[in-house]
Amino acid sequence: MVCMMHAGPCSHGQGLEEKLFIKRRNRQLGLRQETSAISRLISNPRFLANHFPLKMAVFSSMRWTRKVLVVSFMLSMVPSGLSLNIPRTEDYLPYRDASLSVEERVQDLISRMTVEEKAGQLFHTQIQLGVNGTLDLGNATLSRNSTVNMVTEKHMTHFNLLGTVADVKQNAEWYNRVQQLALDTRLGIPVTLSSDPRHTFSDNLGASISSGTKFSQWPDSIGLAAIRDPALVKRFAEVARDEYIAIGIRSSLHPQIDLTTEPRWGRQATTMGEDANLTSTLVVSYLDGFMGPEFGNTSITTVTKHFPGSGPVEDGLDSHFTYGKNATYPGNNFEYHLQPFKAAIAAGARQMMPYYSRPMGTKYDEVASSFNKGLITDLLRNELGFKGIVVSDWGLITDGYIAGQYMPARAWGVENSTELERAARIIDAGVDQFGGEQRVELIIELVNSGAIPESRIDESVARLLTEKFLLGLFDNPFVDVAAAAAIVGNDDFRRLGNEAQQKSLTLLSNNNNILPLSPSCLATTKFYVEGFNTTFLQQEKNMTLVTDPQDADLALLRLKTHYDPRPGGFEANYHDGSLAYNATEQARQAAIYSAVPTIVDIYLERPAVIPEIIDQAAAVLGNYGVSAENLLKVLFGEAEPLGQLPFDMPSSMEAVEASREDVPFDTKDPVFRFGHGLRYAAAGADA
Repeated sequence: MVCMMHAGPCSHGQGLEEKLFIKRRNRQLGLRQETSAISRLISNPRFLANHFPLKMAVFSSMRWTRKVLVVSFMLSMVPSGLSLNIPRTEDYLPYRDASLSVEERVQDLISRMTVEEKAGQLFHTQIQLGVNGTLDLGNATLSRNSTVNMVTEKHMTHFNLLGTVADVKQNAEWYNRVQQLALDTRLGIPVTLSSDPRHTFSDNLGASISSGTKFSQWPDSIGLAAIRDPALVKRFAEVARDEYIAIGIRSSLHPQIDLTTEPRWGRQATTMGEDANLTSTLVVSYLDGFMGPEFGNTSITTVTKHFPGSGPVEDGLDSHFTYGKNATYPGNNFEYHLQPFKAAIAAGARQMMPYYSRPMGTKYDEVASSFNKGLITDLLRNELGFKGIVVSDWGLITDGYIAGQYMPARAWGVENSTELERAARIIDAGVDQFGGEQRVELIIELVNSGAIPESRIDESVARLLTEKFLLGLFDNPFVDVAAAAAIVGNDDFRRLGNEAQQKSLTLLSNNNNILPLSPSCLATTKFYVEGFNTTFLQQEKNMTLVTDPQDADLALLRLKTHYDPRPGGFEANYHDGSLAYNATEQARQAAIYSAVPTIVDIYLERPAVIPEIIDQAAAVLGNYGVSAENLLKVLFGEAEPLGQLPFDMPSSMEAVEASREDVPFDTKDPVFRFGHGLRYAAAGADA
């Protein structure tokens, strides 16, 4: 049956060839007076569904020319003389007509919207699956509104997907349900679904989701930076784009291009390191891969963050929290942190997210970035020429709970203002959308009271709707459930992710060329291990394990950069504080190093202070999110570590504390410099 035709890949908007094709088909059908009849029918799916045996999810996922063929074929089967009540001019909705320009469609839609519907577009908050992939019913205890309430009552259409993708098919089906809910509203504005990073092997600490195992697994962004291959970064982004689109994610809440000039800061794993030039180069490849050769309905819209650079936080304390409100510039190095953002804007960055920090000691107001008109309007928009969407970081208006922990609104510098005043100041600063908020009533009150002109709201709504139209969401809102299961985490994507994990490993030291190990030693060597799944080693790798280092021939330790634990649910995920192990832990490790040759692999979510390990261990590698399987392949020579440090590794905490937060490579006498990394083929020589 014609309605079951294969849904080919989406194309960009209607070109001249497609328009001429439609006119030819209209003439063939005797519709000379209705040259846009087919186009209007395609834009009226409810009419089609009422008159033809058409599966709308399949039809909506078709490319435009295929839709034309389907509709024209169905019309050609209408018996001669039978009147088909094709929607007339009074039923025609120009914003549904894909033959019109995006600007025309946006302006038509805005002209039809109420203040309430416009206000809903200005909010971007969390959403999650309900039981068995149903629409979430909400949770009053957690102050979480139901999906139906947010879409139909609050008129919201931008959501950040929470939770692990445990079942690809279920996720895709859920997404189609959400889209159908949105399409059934008065204007049928489709949903844009966003996500934090989901492709890292390690948990994305401090983010709102866990990566899950269904997607291909890659090193953290800082691990991609360690590989230093722009082509690989682009390939990663292309893979992530395909996997995102398959389940309906069309917006990435990344890349994060903050420069990690403060070694203690706890959000370095998702950055691209300390060097502005490297980050500027890699972000261009990152954006290129996610957006594709032309921004359109096979693209992901990226949210580049955190403007104007959140790396120089005072004492390394993150500004999610009251004790970390400030970005500080003792080295007068504000401009250095802007470099990657300038590169991103030149590369066509679609969206920007400012951070919570308030800039101290600069010419700008000492208030958080999204409240800061000097930063957003004067600098970002006027001076740097950014024309896209600005979405605030989460939770700037309303106090609330995250992971069971009470979190005040991050309104640093304007804490004493009311919620209404906060919303007004954010809009006045030049922000388009409120992240992590649902307070649509505040915008409605501001407009109705005259405090903010409706024309100002229209500016932001136009930017947000333009993005939806360009992404093709109005014309192709659904996903192919069967295709999603075949795309996400396919063998080729997983292979690429595993290879990237292996390449990212950074060989810091290799005494007496102990690495790579001979594969033959697996059968004859007794291993003492820490940080591994011992069942995996014994059953999958047939390794002989002992529980006392004194009984071992070789020790393998997997460590993590030290951090000072913090209480609370959400706060506990942020690893900051000292980068050095305490004396007790150093002594415990030293006993192992003296008992048996030891190979150490350490997770460098921050630049560890480990001169004693470098001195005592037989070999040390740094990782940025690498599985045990991929680590073992490198240790036993099946793959080679190609990573280079994306930051300096300090020699002491005294050196860290004496360094300036905004200045790169500022610790005295680091153990290893940015770019250090040995090779097996020429052990002892830097890359």
